[in-house]
Amino acid sequence: MVVCGLGRFGKSLALELMKEETEVLGIDADADKVQNVSGRLTHAVVADTTKVEVLRQLSVHEFTRAVVGIGSDIESSILTASSLVEIGIPNIWAKAISNSHARILTQIGVHHVTRPEHDMGIRVAHLVRGRMMDYIEFEDGFAMVKTTPPAHIVGKRLSDSKVRQEYGVTIVAIKRPGEGFTYATADTIIRPGDTVIASGLTRDSERFSEAS
Repeated sequence: MVVCGLGRFGKSLALELMKEETEVLGIDADADKVQNVSGRLTHAVVADTTKVEVLRQLSVHEFTRAVVGIGSDIESSILTASSLVEIGIPNIWAKAISNSHARILTQIGVHHVTRPEHDMGIRVAHLVRGRMMDYIEFEDGFAMVKTTPPAHIVGKRLSDSKVRQEYGVTIVAIKRPGEGFTYATADTIIRPGDTVIASGLTRDSERFSEAS
């Protein structure tokens, strides 16, 4: 994996990948940032990622995945992404800091564009509105929520709770106090103190959480 840009986002990503035993080549034009991760990544190099010839010299074209972690310098972000596209990296991820930035990255051929601050803001907004413990939203308005179950289904088997009919969600996992999560089945009985993970359309997942 190649990570271009070793600021807060790129550094955090690179170090997490290393924890998962993924080899990482980290590149940044700032020598201090490279020094900060020296010895903690597989390789860390001071170089200008906006230049195709530099990327080729570093054999970046031999990698199948690359991440553009540059955010504040939009020009460098776009040029780096463009260079990665030009050398044929088949799977490119890039961080964007605005809608227009994200749109340009997509237009030049970046396969996956993420907006960490924006996405986190949306996630926190959902968390503070209801009684969710965690919230993940996917494409096409689909979400999963970690929450406490509504009181009126406690003591019932899931097949008898009519959760899907009433809320439009499916309880996919359940956690007892002091235990780990397990898959939920039709015969699972909801008990006091349980935590559940439910999936469904975003609006239905929110409504289910608010009923808890």
